[in-house]
Amino acid sequence: MMITMNPTKTRKPFLSYFLFVWGFVLMGFSLGQPQTSVIKVGVVLDLQTTFSKICLTSINMSLSDFYEDHPNYRTRLALHVRDSMEDTVGASAAALDLIKNEQVSAIIGPINSMQAEFMIRLANKSQVPTITFSATSPLLTSINSPYFVRATVDDSSHVKAIAAIVKNFGWRSVVAIHAENELGEGIMPYMFDALQGVEVQKSVISPDANDDHIRIELYKLMMRQTRVFVVHMGSSLRLRVFQIAKEIGMMDEGYVWLLSNEMTPLMRHSLETMQGVLGVRSRVLKSKEHEDFRSRWVRKFEKENPLMEGNVELNVFALWAYDSITALAMAVENSTMSLTYVNSNASKNNKTDLGNLGVSRYGPSLLKSLSNVRFKGLVGEFKLTNRQLESSTFEIINVLENEERVIGFWTTSNGLVNANSDTLFSGEKLGPVMWPGKPRVIPKGWDIPTKKGKKLIVGVPVKKGFLNFVDTNSTSPKGFSIEIFEAALKKLPYSVDPQYIPLEYLDEDYKDLVCQVKNVPWDALVGDVTIREDRTLCANFTLPYTESGVYMLVPMRDNEANTWVFLKPWSVGLWVTTGCFFVLIGFVVWLFEHRVNTDFRGSPHDQIGTSLWFSFSTMVFAHREKVVSNLSRFVIVVWCFVVLVLTQSYTANLASLLTVQRLQPAVTNVKDLIKNGNPVGYQYGTFVKDILEKEGFRELKPFGSAEQCIEFLSNGSIAAAFDEVAYLRDIISHLPNSSKYAMVETSYKSAGFGFAFRKNLPLRDDVSRAILSMTEADEMKDIENKWFPKQINSSDTANVIASNRLGLACLWGLFLIAGIASFLAFLVFVALFLHEHWHTLRDDSGGSVWRKLKSLFRIFVEKDIKSHSFKNVSTPITQSPSSVEIRPWPRSMSLNREFELKRVTFVVSGESFKTQSKHDGELIERNITET
Repeated sequence: MMITMNPTKTRKPFLSYFLFVWGFVLMGFSLGQPQTSVIKVGVVLDLQTTFSKICLTSINMSLSDFYEDHPNYRTRLALHVRDSMEDTVGASAAALDLIKNEQVSAIIGPINSMQAEFMIRLANKSQVPTITFSATSPLLTSINSPYFVRATVDDSSHVKAIAAIVKNFGWRSVVAIHAENELGEGIMPYMFDALQGVEVQKSVISPDANDDHIRIELYKLMMRQTRVFVVHMGSSLRLRVFQIAKEIGMMDEGYVWLLSNEMTPLMRHSLETMQGVLGVRSRVLKSKEHEDFRSRWVRKFEKENPLMEGNVELNVFALWAYDSITALAMAVENSTMSLTYVNSNASKNNKTDLGNLGVSRYGPSLLKSLSNVRFKGLVGEFKLTNRQLESSTFEIINVLENEERVIGFWTTSNGLVNANSDTLFSGEKLGPVMWPGKPRVIPKGWDIPTKKGKKLIVGVPVKKGFLNFVDTNSTSPKGFSIEIFEAALKKLPYSVDPQYIPLEYLDEDYKDLVCQVKNVPWDALVGDVTIREDRTLCANFTLPYTESGVYMLVPMRDNEANTWVFLKPWSVGLWVTTGCFFVLIGFVVWLFEHRVNTDFRGSPHDQIGTSLWFSFSTMVFAHREKVVSNLSRFVIVVWCFVVLVLTQSYTANLASLLTVQRLQPAVTNVKDLIKNGNPVGYQYGTFVKDILEKEGFRELKPFGSAEQCIEFLSNGSIAAAFDEVAYLRDIISHLPNSSKYAMVETSYKSAGFGFAFRKNLPLRDDVSRAILSMTEADEMKDIENKWFPKQINSSDTANVIASNRLGLACLWGLFLIAGIASFLAFLVFVALFLHEHWHTLRDDSGGSVWRKLKSLFRIFVEKDIKSHSFKNVSTPITQSPSSVEIRPWPRSMSLNREFELKRVTFVVSGESFKTQSKHDGELIERNITET
């Protein structure tokens, strides 16, 4: 080292020598220290939760303790902490940021299994080991990523301990209550497998469920015979479940509650609501090191979180977090250092963060080193098997007062072991248990439900008419709607005791009553309440328990004297279509036959008449004309089938009109009522009035009861009564002679009657399922027959009439078949005709196209003398007799042939040649000698 002195100042050789020696000593000291490498490690936690704060304190202490005990290590872990904001997407984004921007060598976290799934796949893509100390769902194992390390116990590992407890006490049935997420669903297959021979029922509760949902679900469980419940869910949801269970009496004598390993470490602050509960948790070996760490952890946590309220306890997950950092630090020290990342996935066409994600070259070496780590941690021996922590011992605890007593252990090799093996209880597999309600007698695990469930406050409208639906005049409401409601409640798997409250209403409309459900003390509105769109904004409706639709009730009249009754079996559209097809088939047959069949020749009038006669005669199969064309035969076969179906349908419908349906409704069309200005009736206060006013009815008359409606119809005050199907059935049940009236379908729609429940009340869904069950069975029909004895059936003339005519929509398929057959035959005919006379169109004699087409048309009109049907028939010759040139007949051709020259026929037979002609009906023959 060279030191430059100022020449103007006094030189101090001693000071210069001292500085030179001291610099040399410092340089030597620094060269003697080992060089350290910083390894970046990401940490993803929900930093706003108490659980994450507890674990983060353990992580920081682990890192500090480890390098304090190993100062000579060449590597140092540098933590980069990210907040996942208690969100699955947030956890994935945090992991992506750590890999892409920080290029971390490993990631610690996340907190739960739902956050872990995408992070595992991300780690697998980038080859960055992801180590979790709290994601316990067995479903994560199925992802099978080599870079996912679970430094905690899989939930499936403690299920056998729970099964051992159930079988130890001889319980034959349990109910597994779990959250509606991966945490709960993942354990159920292992639960069913471990509890073979024991009936396992499921009860699912959403993590977002409110207290009403939880209460209803517990009421369901309360009404089952099973009294043994295994609970597997998060701490916040679990706390509310036990609070409500205690409130409704499910923590009393006779009940058994078992907690899974997921919940047991986090239950210390809710012990007062869990008296008598059994739990399973991973065993933590007590040691001096463990107690020392616990005291240091409490001091550090309180210092870092001075505003944290309550007595926060160290849990096993925090201990696993401590051991995870220790294992990672040891693995980093023992692994081979290499280039951290290579951008092998980068692509110009892929602009996403995932597409440009780098791959860690350090990951495989670190993962191999981590798999070989062995040490004694705070929880016990740290040893990874298939990248998962081994744990073979669980504690069985029992909550008594504010204490968790260990009453036994479960091991893979020995099963249940008594915690007090050296006491008088050594013969028992578990120590003494204090059950809910503080009895010492082992519960039998089942009971017959005797307690009534929650009182359901039910509003019932006070009606003045149509009392068959709701009648509040007696001590307790009765009627069709009330009986349906009570029958549905009886089908529920739990007890609900309804308490009815009569409700007066002034506006004669149920809409205001329905909308009051969300603001007043009652829970439901039961009665003849129609499900309407505007009402669903105020309350939730069950499935309808009556038929839907608005019909009209009209008087019947006798149609015996109807002159035109024979036209009624078919609609106008069907008549017109059938007539058009008769004409079409006649034309098609003439098209195929007129050139080859003398029956279809003659003057134009004769040909038209013959064609139409032939077509219409097929209706009664009376056609006598012979068809010779195969195309005609094909079309006629198809058309005869269509005609057969048409005639049979017409006959059947006409017979019905002339016998069963002699009585017909006076009105079948709403438009006729509007056009004629007829007065119509509606039930006072219903939404039907609004529909009729929109349709244009000018004279409306309300009725308040079934009797008043019948009176209006009888004296002619109204031409028809409009109402929903259920009300019209009630009116018919009051008629002395129901055959005089009919229900006619209209185009107005309604959803039927339903029960209105307060929003967010889960009871609605269960009642809907009960209604559906009653509808599929005969129970609903029995109740209808009880309150409406005059039911409409197929033999009653008061049938619900939609239309008594056959329309084109019923038989259009037949006409489609006939049309396709005719069109295909026409295409074949045109192709054959053009092919046969193509030389006419190709004639190069100089004629115009129009002349060629006229020639082709003349050929089309004339007879086809080459047809097989004319081989024994005279052949027309257009020349006059004087212009005929007789030539020698070729010997190679048959001489048996006839030629027709206007009215003269030339007959050649062998060597003879003669003429035949008719004169005044007589046949004149003349022999012509060969010249």
